[in-house]
Amino acid sequence: MGLIYLDTRLLVYAFEDHPVWGARVKSALKQKPASSYAISSLVKFECLVAPMRDGNVALQRYYEDGMSRFTLLDMSDEVFTQGAMLCARFGLKTPDALHLAVALTHRCEALWTADMRLQKAAHGLAVDVLH
Repeated sequence: MGLIYLDTRLLVYAFEDHPVWGARVKSALKQKPASSYAISSLVKFECLVAPMRDGNVALQRYYEDGMSRFTLLDMSDEVFTQGAMLCARFGLKTPDALHLAVALTHRCEALWTADMRLQKAAHGLAVDVLH
């Protein structure tokens, strides 16, 4: 079985205990060991912006510790080329295209996301774990 790439929003929901989605994401993440899940530097970047902006060092460290349990996938030139193609072909925003490109390039078995706008471009790879 391959890795499951985690979209940023899902981690935010889980790490910050979103009142509606937090428990559902945490339950989904308990299905497999942390080593079965993957993120990219882009996920780390997006998760850390708000705590850093707010000066919330405790939340920043909580994210950093939590994210260190997941496999970190490289964002090579191939990822950026694939991302550019996804932007051009499907009109995706740059971050969304890059998340999908990482999952595709590294042959992940799924991209868990809360953003089903990726569905058409993902050709079945995107999985909505919230519904």
